[in-house]
Amino acid sequence: MLKKTTLGLTLASLLLAAGSATAANYKIDKEGQHAFIEFRIKHLGYSWLYGSFNDFDGGFTFDEKNPAADKVNVTINTTSVFTNHAERDKHLRSAEFLNVGKHPQATFTSTSVRKEGEALEVTGDFTLNGVTKPLTLQAKLLGQGKDPWGGYRAGFEAAGTIALKDYGITTDLGPASQNVELIISVEGVQEK
Repeated sequence: MLKKTTLGLTLASLLLAAGSATAANYKIDKEGQHAFIEFRIKHLGYSWLYGSFNDFDGGFTFDEKNPAADKVNVTINTTSVFTNHAERDKHLRSAEFLNVGKHPQATFTSTSVRKEGEALEVTGDFTLNGVTKPLTLQAKLLGQGKDPWGGYRAGFEAAGTIALKDYGITTDLGPASQNVELIISVEGVQEK
């Protein structure tokens, strides 16, 4: 009887430890270019114009067994917009687009995470140009595990689409250029 009780307690403690080890907070690793927030928009309907935000910060909570407990918080410095064209970047920072003088940051704060097969549906409040609207990102886990420096990492990629007019950006870029596609890739380092 004592052996069965000891075995039962050992198994229970292992299961509890394994379950609690799956939930963790992660800081986005932007130091070594391990995280990207990129976008693309059609140029006159003939090609894609790609850009990125080079300065952002944030983190996420990841619980593989309970996605409903997951959370994401990101702050983007909109002045860091970069499209590899200085004059265009200056125009994008102006009041016609991102209005960085008045709204120097964009934010995303998740409100729910649902698992759909292998994908994660991350819904949250996205604030851009002083306007907050719901945004849903389709995300997937790329991988997780120990790193060579004694830490633990998890990486995700996500995609979503926003309509410029929803965020008070009314400059007419033509019918093919009303929406912006977001392409996000992040690697997070588990906080200790």
